[in-house]
Amino acid sequence: MSIREWPEGERPREKLLAHGSGALSDAELLAVLLGSGVRGKDAIALGRELLIQAGSLNALLGRQDRDIRAVGLGPAKRARIVAALELARRSLGEQLADRPSLSNPTESGDYLSARLRHLPYEVFACLYLDNRNRVLAFEELFRGTVDGASVHPREVVRACLKHNAAAVIFAHNHPSGVAEPSSADQAITRELGQALRLVGVRVLDHLVIGHAEPVSMAARGLL
Repeated sequence: MSIREWPEGERPREKLLAHGSGALSDAELLAVLLGSGVRGKDAIALGRELLIQAGSLNALLGRQDRDIRAVGLGPAKRARIVAALELARRSLGEQLADRPSLSNPTESGDYLSARLRHLPYEVFACLYLDNRNRVLAFEELFRGTVDGASVHPREVVRACLKHNAAAVIFAHNHPSGVAEPSSADQAITRELGQALRLVGVRVLDHLVIGHAEPVSMAARGLL
């Protein structure tokens, strides 16, 4: 039986319109995005299978197209999911920019996690702030592989001056999912802090993004 033949109150789209998005499971929300299933699977079954195969929603969104095709999801359906994620990231960015200031790691952690958590390669990024800790810009500066990203202090200093930043929050993801600062993470943070002090830019934090909550190096006393 196709979803169109289900009772109206059980169909994902109708359920969403009647009760709101919070009433739907991850698989049902995916079904709304997908629009239809594939041969032998309705949209909810396809969404559920994708989640099981990936292990989580974030992991699914970080998959390559060739991995998705293995369960029948083609480029058009993949594009819908990626577009939805990008809209969510941009919404978080607007919310962050509208805040009067950032006063604790949690306020920036949600946004930075949404930007970096799902990526299958390592990225080093900067959140630039003015002298009242208001967001000026977000930028990915360096990309690496699953093994790491080379961070060049001169380029970080140049980027901070370009944005006229008074302060900066660093962030990078660990594709392994383990958000534990390594000795190399701590060393580059100290090196960047020393370089930026020479041009009057404060380093407020360095967040390590994994599959769980981001780890704040400032909260750990590692800055």
